[in-house]
Amino acid sequence: MSVPADRRYLESHEWHQLAGDVVTIGITQHAADELTDITFVQLPKVGSAVAAGKPFGEIESVKATADLMCGISGQVVAVNDALSTNPGMINQDPYAGGWMIRVKVADAALVQKLLSAEDYEKKSGH
Repeated sequence: MSVPADRRYLESHEWHQLAGDVVTIGITQHAADELTDITFVQLPKVGSAVAAGKPFGEIESVKATADLMCGISGQVVAVNDALSTNPGMINQDPYAGGWMIRVKVADAALVQKLLSAEDYEKKSGH
């Protein structure tokens, strides 16, 4: 399984992709595969604050319910509303169509402190 090198990661399997001062966040293919059929995603509203090391939402599947963790702090500027009616998009395409939220960050340099793709693969054992 390929982990895109253009993002940073948390050990809890969330990816963070920086573009300017906005970070797009989703979950990895490994997480989507482990959850199997994703049935529901609870995401924050646009304008909400998120904090590094804290949950920003919840994901449910036929197997489990889990918190979605954030690796950066900032304000939510976009939410993938398509996931409310089709959460299975995360299983099909977690790195593009299955993105979850976009966050405007005060300090974009903090994204670089998250795990590289190589380090994520080592720590997750994949």
